[in-house]
This record gives sequence, structure tokens and C-alpha cells, in this order.
Amino acid sequence: MSMYILRYTSTATMPATPAPLPPHWFQMLLALADRDLHGLGIMHDVLERSGGRVRLWPAMLYRNLQRLERSKLIAPVDGPTAPSPGSPRYYRLTAEGRKRCAEEAERLERLVEVARARRILRKPGSSRA
Repeated sequence: MSMYILRYTSTATMPATPAPLPPHWFQMLLALADRDLHGLGIMHDVLERSGGRVRLWPAMLYRNLQRLERSKLIAPVDGPTAPSPGSPRYYRLTAEGRKRCAEEAERLERLVEVARARRILRKPGSSRA
């Protein structure tokens, strides 16, 4: 008969790794990585970059832009033209947003490395897994 002992550790002793970002947040932050965009620009960037596989519907997009702003990952900025009633609201990645986006990209990179090591994905430049 085998006996297993489970030991629980407090979160204080665990390494401080951020929780994974929701995929749509990661996509939205990536869209803002190199330029300020308004909501529709973010939606089009994600749609184009994903080859149409990731679609951010307006209600979801604007609700999550508010959440990203409250989380201090993005900030509203002035657009290229003088603001007027009804003009689009532009956003910029904050330093914290850039940091979290980079952490998520590194987390995903580590997962891809594991998938390649386990022959789930092919190595770059290789014709076989």
C-alpha cells in the first residue's frame, strides 16, 4: 500500500509569477505595442494579425478596454487630431502593460519550447518534428 502526503505551501513561499493574461487581452496589448490606436484600430489589427481567427466584437472590445485601463495596462491618449465630440478615443500601452505583455509572450514562448521538445511542433527550419 502506497501513501501519498500532500504538502500545501502558502502563496507567500511560492514564486511570484503573474497569472496568464486572457488571450484577448494579450492580443489587445500586442496591437498597442508599437503605436497608439483607437478601439476600431485595435479590432482590425487583431483580426488581420490573426488571419481572421480572433475577432473582437465591439461590446467585448470596449468592455475589455475599460478593464485594461482600470488595471493600468493601457491609458487613454490624445489622437492625431484635435478631439471633438464623437471622435475616437485612442489608447497607449503603459509601462506596466508592456511588462505584462512581455511576460505573457515569454510564458507562451516557454510553452512552444516544450511542444517542440516533445515533438508536437516542428523546430524552425526543420522539415520533420
